[in-house]
Amino acid sequence: MKEIIIYTDGACSGNPGPGGWAAILMFGEHKKEISGGELNTTNNRMELQAAIESLKSLKEPCSVKLYSDSAYLVNCFQQGWYKGWIKNGWKNSKKQPVENKDQWEQLLELVDKHKVEFVKVKGHANNELNNRCDELAVAAVPR
Repeated sequence: MKEIIIYTDGACSGNPGPGGWAAILMFGEHKKEISGGELNTTNNRMELQAAIESLKSLKEPCSVKLYSDSAYLVNCFQQGWYKGWIKNGWKNSKKQPVENKDQWEQLLELVDKHKVEFVKVKGHANNELNNRCDELAVAAVPR
């Protein structure tokens, strides 16, 4: 199974507002940057979209280490929030509908195809790849 390293980030100009997402995928010596944007979105949706698009771009099941500065994304998998959401009919701990359910469902389907480890990185710190992802996501925000 190929081992892939992915860095993702999302950005939003206003929340909600126009937003962008980006990912850097690395396999051995190969590096690929992808990004996109939406006119009316939220920062959390862009964080999720970056993870979705990066995993969708993999052509076969892979072992993935996905780095993100989004606690929303990383904690969901590290702390198993999604298991409770599914068990409770996509309701959160406050009995409210889970936000971004459509994206969580897509992401869970993709995570099932791969072996994914989610790793939290500090945003806007000295992490070159995270900073590059942020630049790409900001650049992808529709003007």
